[in-house]
Amino acid sequence: MDKTISRRGFLKTGGAAALSIPILSSCKNSLSGPAQAPAVEQSRVLRIAHITDIHYYPDEGVNDRYISALKQIHSLEPRPDVIFNTGDTIMDSIDMDKEYSLSQWEGFNQIMAVECKLPVYHCIGNHDVWGWAYQRIETSIVDDPLFGKEMAIQALNLPGRYYSFELAGWHFIVLDSTHPPQVEDPFTDYIGKLDDEQFDWLTGELEAVQETPICILSHIPLLCACEYYDGNNETPDYWKVPAAWMHIDSRRTRNLFLKHPNVKLCLSGHAHQVEDLTYLNVKYLNNGAICGNWWDGAYLDFPPGYVIVDLFADGSATSQFMTY
Repeated sequence: MDKTISRRGFLKTGGAAALSIPILSSCKNSLSGPAQAPAVEQSRVLRIAHITDIHYYPDEGVNDRYISALKQIHSLEPRPDVIFNTGDTIMDSIDMDKEYSLSQWEGFNQIMAVECKLPVYHCIGNHDVWGWAYQRIETSIVDDPLFGKEMAIQALNLPGRYYSFELAGWHFIVLDSTHPPQVEDPFTDYIGKLDDEQFDWLTGELEAVQETPICILSHIPLLCACEYYDGNNETPDYWKVPAAWMHIDSRRTRNLFLKHPNVKLCLSGHAHQVEDLTYLNVKYLNNGAICGNWWDGAYLDFPPGYVIVDLFADGSATSQFMTY
């Protein structure tokens, strides 16, 4: 596979093709230094290891590299207080049968049980949804209780497909980005958006929390710029970013955040790129991929890694990309 395979290309070829990707033994990177988290001032209230786009599947090389990432996170000084995982935890279940989908979750959870000693908060990625594409082959799976997002909810022990929690004087909101396209699309089985029920819930969350700084987690970015380069998206006259790559309802969340200035930070993955974008006083961090280019080196010049995010009592945040 070309190391710059586009997300369109991945969707066209399907998850099965991705499973044959060779495992690289090393990946050099000039974007970060040694495995040492950055020093910060005393006002820090929380240190987060933000991992995303693990794309785990049962394979000895994948096991070893993911374990090495977890070991490095646990060895950092100062050590992170918590891990946030913003989805695409497994390689793919949207286009896989039930048995293989469950085997990916089983392998991931076995590693976490042994290697992870920190609390972890998860959200659901598009590759974590079971059967939306596979139902074309086996139509009866729509009646399975695990069809769709329920398999991921159970595998990750989530309170629901979206939820919130309080930690270290911050309010955290975990969103469900992945929804079926409104019209049939030959390139994708999902788009990034919030359904109306979830948007109403989000509105209520923001109205109920007026002073506490808020951090929002989503798999698909609410807002990003890097996706302009993820494929041949330009013509002589315009740019086009698919709704599967960035929330198509971004204008809606933008306008909502304007009413709530305590929304300070949005963390996401999906793009396999690292980006720090501040817009209307909200910091949007698109924080790379544990798997890099689906376990085949760098994706668009971003090697496999994760991001250390430090939160402060005044609502500010700093971040540093780490390779492992």
